[in-house]
Amino acid sequence: MNSYVFNGDKMTIKHILKKVFTLIFILLFLFNFYYVFADDIDDTSEVVNTLNEIEMNNTTESSSTDTSTLNLNARSCIVLDRLSKKTLYGKNEQSKVKMASTTKIMTATIILENCNLNETIEVSKKAAGTGGSRLGLKTGDKITIRDLLYGLLLCSGNDAAVALAETAGGSIQGFSEMMNAKAKELGLHNTHFESPHGLDSDQHYTTAYELALLSDYALKNESFLKIVGTKNYTVTINGYSKTLSNTNELLGNLNGVYGIKTGFTNGANRCLVTACKRDNMDIICVVLGCDTKKFRTTDSIKLIEYAFKNFEYINISEQIEQYFSDWKNQNPDYFTVTKGITSNVKLKYSEIETPILPILRSEIPYIKIDININRNLQAPLVENTILGGIDITTNNNFVLHCDILAENNIQKKNFYNYSFDLFKNYSNTLNSATKLIL
Repeated sequence: MNSYVFNGDKMTIKHILKKVFTLIFILLFLFNFYYVFADDIDDTSEVVNTLNEIEMNNTTESSSTDTSTLNLNARSCIVLDRLSKKTLYGKNEQSKVKMASTTKIMTATIILENCNLNETIEVSKKAAGTGGSRLGLKTGDKITIRDLLYGLLLCSGNDAAVALAETAGGSIQGFSEMMNAKAKELGLHNTHFESPHGLDSDQHYTTAYELALLSDYALKNESFLKIVGTKNYTVTINGYSKTLSNTNELLGNLNGVYGIKTGFTNGANRCLVTACKRDNMDIICVVLGCDTKKFRTTDSIKLIEYAFKNFEYINISEQIEQYFSDWKNQNPDYFTVTKGITSNVKLKYSEIETPILPILRSEIPYIKIDININRNLQAPLVENTILGGIDITTNNNFVLHCDILAENNIQKKNFYNYSFDLFKNYSNTLNSATKLIL
């Protein structure tokens, strides 16, 4: 076998090939390791180019009410109106999917509700050894919980996630139990957590709809809102400063965007949760399972622009109040209450949880209010008894329903009432006969 002298050592071709293949394997592993677990770093120029492309090519797509023209790449997505919690657009929004680092929305929520942000903690070996996107912590590092949260939400540090989980829950498992308890409290029945960072796991999942609801809840915390809306921030580790940049490519680049979180693993693909407010309309856009970062960005922008160009807030409560008042004035003797001491039924309607609703601008002229109520009732009638309902539709599409309720009690006639009625009828008959004779 041929042999060569290399740095004074005699090496065989087999030995050389073995070293080359080992080096290639290590490089491939590191390449895959980075792209499997790391969140995307913000590239402003790429985002600006994407925005320009959409502005030039897709203006008609986002302004059209035909959602099929949006041509979305995302496997599942949703646009949720924060005021009414109404879905403005959805695609597979109830399907269970992996969520990658959007998990950290829940992680931060648990920490904010259970920890002192000014407390300084010491980083464990387990936290420091966590791979993927990192804040860059080492074993024994000293850092505040507040700075860990910035590392969690801005640069999506998995090491920060584990450090926080161990602080609040004692372990990843203990913290995951806290996350799942919170999910149950919020009514997120199709969401389950196994880690604070979101690395791929079969039992770690959510839906676009429930992730939007979770995001809406998280954003009500002022500290969370401030962190996810921060473009750059300097943390202190062991007394030394380190500047972080937010991985959210739309923050600072798209009008109205004020948060919240990116995500990427091989199993989840590219994910992005975005909060955006323009004038009085406030929405959350979730895109999950995009093939590339550009698709993630493009889909998010398309959905956000679609929502703002096509929906308008309408005060449904005012319209119902006016229509219902007119109906009562036009039907003063509408009811017959069998065996009741009176047929004077007073009406009200049930409280409307979302009096202001986003409606497609193209459907606003077709808003229709229908009152359905039974006119034949029987005593006794108890206050708050449901007598019918008010239905609001646009172009035959359901918008809202509220119940029509009795506002007063009507008692059933007793012996005295029947006797009085008999005497009254007799008196009326006698008076009528007297008038005829005279």
